[in-house]
Amino acid sequence: MSSPKATLEKLPRSVQALLLAGAVALAAFPLVPMDGRDFYLQMLTQMMILAIFAMSLDLLQGVTGLVSLGHAAYFGLAGYALAFITPADAPIALWWSLPLAAAGAGLAALVIGFFVVRTHGIYFIMVTMAFAQMVFFLFFDNKALGGSDGIYVNFKPDATAVGIDLDNKTHFFYFTLAMLIGVYLFLRRLLFSPFGRVLAGIRVNEHRLRAVGYGSFGYKLAAFTLAGALAGVAGYLWAAQTGYVNPELMGFHMSAHAIMMVILGGMGNFAGAIIGAFAFEYVMHFFKDLPAIGAFQTGKHWQLWMGLFIVAVVIVAPRGLLGLGEKWLGHRGRAPK
Repeated sequence: MSSPKATLEKLPRSVQALLLAGAVALAAFPLVPMDGRDFYLQMLTQMMILAIFAMSLDLLQGVTGLVSLGHAAYFGLAGYALAFITPADAPIALWWSLPLAAAGAGLAALVIGFFVVRTHGIYFIMVTMAFAQMVFFLFFDNKALGGSDGIYVNFKPDATAVGIDLDNKTHFFYFTLAMLIGVYLFLRRLLFSPFGRVLAGIRVNEHRLRAVGYGSFGYKLAAFTLAGALAGVAGYLWAAQTGYVNPELMGFHMSAHAIMMVILGGMGNFAGAIIGAFAFEYVMHFFKDLPAIGAFQTGKHWQLWMGLFIVAVVIVAPRGLLGLGEKWLGHRGRAPK
């Protein structure tokens, strides 16, 4: 369970201005002429999708204090939903397939959450992982569901009725950016709503919250379901972009990936999840591209460097990169003129 001091619900104006500048730069990126533009557009789109995924987990981990090791199950289920409902010879309409896939992921989270949220602490962590592994092996061992080879999504969803062509990388980039901003604004509004305040109260002291009359089970189940549905939105976009889904999207490594993004950015403020996703992906690609030193293949051991980097961030900035930025800008703001 995350402690009250581990979260960053409110940010100073200087940090907010910096985040706004980052959003403007991201929106302007496709307009900048450069070599390899399509590659960078795809990479940034993937980062934004993972940022949505990280925000969905932050609703559980940073806001409610529930650490899930099985959150990738809902991410992968929505991707498979798109693969199964897309016809073999034509694209499917975006405007009903996206809500359907997210609702399917949310329904799975509701069913699993009904059993999971009755547990606490380490038992909650282990049960979420157990259910996710069950879903993983259901798809991995079943040829009718694609087996270990996965399934191809032959067509990107169709949104041409409103002038969006998802086969166009720039259109897909801006659509994903709009989804990222929409999910962020929704979750920020939710955080400071009465419902969000109860979730924060569960994180701080669930026993006291129940003593004053709040039924924590219903609130935790609602948060678990909503987080699953939002993870489904990210999984749908991932499948639409890559055109391929496999059981690894539901695996433990994908869930751990999301947890590290949330911790790296800073828990409790959804901007931290976004920063963590971008930072994690950038640093991972940086380590993978490290040059060899003699016979030693440095980039081949990127997991080692990534682990050391995460440990260093946790030691130096226990509230993540967002907390580090708040501390640095706060000190600069208090410096004598």
